[in-house]
Amino acid sequence: MGKIKSVRFKLNTFEYEKPFHITGSISTKTTNIEVVVELDNGAIGYGEASPSFRVNGEKVEALFALEQTVNEMIKGINSKNYRQIFDITDKLFAFPSIKAAIQYAVLDAFSVEINTPVYQILGGAREKIETDKTISIGTLEERINDARRIFEEGFNVIKIKVGENLKEDIKALEKIYEITKGAKYIVDANMGYTPKQAITFVNEIYRMGIDINVFEQPVPAQDIEGLKFVRFNSPFPVGADESAKTKFDVMRLIKEEAVDYINIKLMKSGISDALAIVEMAKAANLHLMIGCMGESSLGINQSIHFAAGTGAFDFHDLDSSLMIKEKKFRGKYKTEIPYYFVV
Repeated sequence: MGKIKSVRFKLNTFEYEKPFHITGSISTKTTNIEVVVELDNGAIGYGEASPSFRVNGEKVEALFALEQTVNEMIKGINSKNYRQIFDITDKLFAFPSIKAAIQYAVLDAFSVEINTPVYQILGGAREKIETDKTISIGTLEERINDARRIFEEGFNVIKIKVGENLKEDIKALEKIYEITKGAKYIVDANMGYTPKQAITFVNEIYRMGIDINVFEQPVPAQDIEGLKFVRFNSPFPVGADESAKTKFDVMRLIKEEAVDYINIKLMKSGISDALAIVEMAKAANLHLMIGCMGESSLGINQSIHFAAGTGAFDFHDLDSSLMIKEKKFRGKYKTEIPYYFVV
């Protein structure tokens, strides 16, 4: 097996098809770092980091400056010893998205060497997964139009962003339900509600006869008591996203009995912590979903192979590449809406 010859970083910027609006944030573009790992036998692996200052406190400029450091960390290590590389790159705990990209690129290079897809290296549990598609915050008319279009495109799971205006959110969900009956809903407040507002929201939705499959991150990330309060007073399962970045965060959530779901994002945890979280959740009898930041097809590829390989997830929120303008598709998967097939 080959040894790591070099690690190269490249900046790529992608525009969203339309502004992506969540609680406290509106994005028109995403700047990602492509990571290329080359082995001394010529095999090449690719990964992608999609940094988030809002979630991880990351800045693209700081991550891009790590290229030489990363080379010094892992250059010369055999690709087959990828767990050794995981342990070394776990030291990049302040830069989780670049850690994820490096770890995946190493797996990708190894998969080229042994002619085995990454999802099979990770277990080969599934060959296809189903993704949702997201309705961002907007006017009531915009949300209704987006919901209609998404449902007509063939998506069975719809993710709905809320958290900036409680009354408008309730009205929007009511109208979305009227035109998308039969769909499943993940409702994501992105830390936008107080515990009291979150309980008001779910009670109003419940009285309307609308079912929510996951009520995601209703309160601020550090408010674990508030998260637990919502969970024990909600008729719907409650999930953690921003509150669950690392395996240590998830351990606390398990101990506090604060959630029903954990949303794993490789950009928050890297491959190494994500694997640990999968096993922790299984042991604690928690449910899992997998999400994304602003990855292109290259980055979404990582999560698709991770999800298919482990087979651990009830829901897959892997739609960022469907919402950006990308000149060239670069994933090792096929898309047949709403499914992704690993290849």
